[in-house]
Amino acid sequence: MAEWLRLKKSNCKNCYKCIRHCPVKSIRFSGNQAHILANECILCGQCFVVCPQNAKEIADETEKVRVLLQGAEPVFVSLAPSFIANYPGVGIRGMKNALKKLGFTDVEETAVGATMVKNEYTKMLQDPDRDLLISSCCHSVNLLIQKHFPGLLPHLADTLSPMQAHAMDIKRRYKDAKVVFIGPCLSKKDEADAYRDYADAVLTFEELTNWLNAENIPLEPDMDETEESRARFFPTSGGILKTMDPVPGFTYMAIDGVQNCIAALRDIESGNIHKCFVEMSACSGSCISGPVMEKFNRSPVREYKAIADYAGEKDFTVDQPAHADMKKTISPIVRYSQIPSEEDIQEVLKNMGKIKKEDELNCGSCGYDTCREKAAAIFQGKAQISMCLPFLKEKAESFSDNIVSNTPNGIIVVNDQLEVQLINPAARRILNVRASADVMGEPIVRIMDPVDFVHVLDTGRRVSGRRIYLAEYDRYVEETIIPDKEYHVMICMLRDVTGEEESRRKKERISAQTIDVADKVVDRQLRIVQEIASLLGETAAETKIALTKLKETIADE
Repeated sequence: MAEWLRLKKSNCKNCYKCIRHCPVKSIRFSGNQAHILANECILCGQCFVVCPQNAKEIADETEKVRVLLQGAEPVFVSLAPSFIANYPGVGIRGMKNALKKLGFTDVEETAVGATMVKNEYTKMLQDPDRDLLISSCCHSVNLLIQKHFPGLLPHLADTLSPMQAHAMDIKRRYKDAKVVFIGPCLSKKDEADAYRDYADAVLTFEELTNWLNAENIPLEPDMDETEESRARFFPTSGGILKTMDPVPGFTYMAIDGVQNCIAALRDIESGNIHKCFVEMSACSGSCISGPVMEKFNRSPVREYKAIADYAGEKDFTVDQPAHADMKKTISPIVRYSQIPSEEDIQEVLKNMGKIKKEDELNCGSCGYDTCREKAAAIFQGKAQISMCLPFLKEKAESFSDNIVSNTPNGIIVVNDQLEVQLINPAARRILNVRASADVMGEPIVRIMDPVDFVHVLDTGRRVSGRRIYLAEYDRYVEETIIPDKEYHVMICMLRDVTGEEESRRKKERISAQTIDVADKVVDRQLRIVQEIASLLGETAAETKIALTKLKETIADE
């Protein structure tokens, strides 16, 4: 499968939104990046639609079409009937005028091919051996059955899609013609690539719009009222059914949205569904809600009304191809994911911290509906344990709690109302608090003087390393208070410096005693020196100065 849906790696932000919305979980996360698993993807485009960072992009075939236009062969456009919903007020004549300016030979409606397909469905239902028939117009539904429900392939209509039938008809009528399909669908690019005898390239409406804008070609309103245009209903939910003439004995139903299609296919797998024609569309609302239209132009009511107003009451006049020419082979596509055993899943759950059944929160934050689905994806290499947000939160909280609980410094967190929100064991020891519950939610004034907290709250400036004496606890602490404006709390850190303070005071007492002794010694020695000096006839000035310096030195120490 070609890479029709690409990832802009720099834009992926690990939000897991694409996995949450991927109906078949065909996305693998590795190296903090999303990777699309081609052998599981059904190209429904939901990851493209929901990505908040626009990290997914559809492969653009505009240059390929430009090359086709430069060739000698005539290039025709098969225009999906949903164009009237994407380009309001611009009918087929308006589209034809604009596209011819780009160099196309002519433009026709894919609805012509849809009429051929509808006729083929009716023939298939008239077969007395036919029990159940699933429409095959939507390539994403075909891929869903080929990859995820291969046992139901006998029920999938083995007939061409409207795009293929119309392309075949154009090439039958015009020798060497090339056909470019233009529509709202991503998966049609893959369909054209897988069945190369029909459409030669596929453009989305977005690609066409960008091309027209680049060439400064306006789309001018030019509507038509063609009565023979009932197949224009095809891109709406139930649109195929609106065009069909019911075959007696069959129940007709329309299923849209991949999740609904999966539920219906599981119902069919049960073997209890019989004599039904099931119209299936991967997009909720069918093709008028295709990924390109939904991403940029989602207006389901207006779009349906545009289709209904434009469609006629009768079928297009077509030269119906032979039954054999309308058939195509739809084969199973093998997936390579290994199915984990129960032991494998339990081992992964254990590594995720899911030891007991109640640990399985099934919160879906990782993108998977249940923890067991996530465990299976981890086993298959599609997911990582780190994608489990409750697990990471618990791990982070455990890590931070371990630090807070074991640090020798006291930590107190108070809110803007000066109420205690957290107090760690070290702070409880410093402040003689028996248990956290005794002060949690209580005013800080119960255990500390709130003056510094009020100052930090009023000024927004931190207090750093302020040494204070807690008289009621007979402790000296070094206090730091940090305001956290984002969370509207203040974090107070207390370092018990009682031992340091007692050592300093002891040293001061010793110094004071030493100075006092020195003073007495100086006085005593001075008297002796004066007496000796008077006997020797010497001055005592120098001796006094020396002893005074000795005294100052002791005081400084």
